[in-house]
Amino acid sequence: MRVAVLFSGGKDSVFAAHWAVQQSFETVLVTVRPPEYSMMFHHPNIEATRMQAESMGLEQVFVEVTEEDWKERLIAALKSIKAGAIVSGAVASTYQRSRLDAMAKELGMQSFAPLWHKGPELMEQMLKDFEIYVTAVSAEGLGPEFLGEPLEKLIKAKKPGIHLFLEGGEGETFVTDGPLFKKKIIIKKWKKSWDGVRGIAEIEEAAFAAK
Repeated sequence: MRVAVLFSGGKDSVFAAHWAVQQSFETVLVTVRPPEYSMMFHHPNIEATRMQAESMGLEQVFVEVTEEDWKERLIAALKSIKAGAIVSGAVASTYQRSRLDAMAKELGMQSFAPLWHKGPELMEQMLKDFEIYVTAVSAEGLGPEFLGEPLEKLIKAKKPGIHLFLEGGEGETFVTDGPLFKKKIIIKKWKKSWDGVRGIAEIEEAAFAAK
């Protein structure tokens, strides 16, 4: 079956893509370019996902959306690639999952969320199998010291009140290596910004390296 994996380049969507390939699905990465603020979609480092797709050898489609038209544009993309199912990296966001499930039902497609309500054992697996960097923080207790740093540093800090998977917009990530990657991504330069509440680490320069 041909499936569309909603792909932002973060740990959850990379795991979802890995899961889809393991199921022997014909996997297409669908990367949404949202406006700067979006309750539905991740936005930092979207262009750098091209390197991830290339390393994994997976087809990738980009979809430009706004907060008002994301559903219509995403439906058009799913139809154009003839997907039989949607795969998402939703972990605990009912807001996100309910909308994707409703869309899939409308299109007569299946909807898979392989990370849904997973716990610490999955995070342990991610940290073991993937190389993950923090690209955004936006929660009390999370400061600029985590930007551009390995996710493991943030997890080990054990900040109270922070969701293990950084759900609800608390943080975002980017994966530079994993089981599907044929080449490792080396981030050579970050551009970091911090406004006192929210911080973003943008990838300014990156290159492939042999594994």
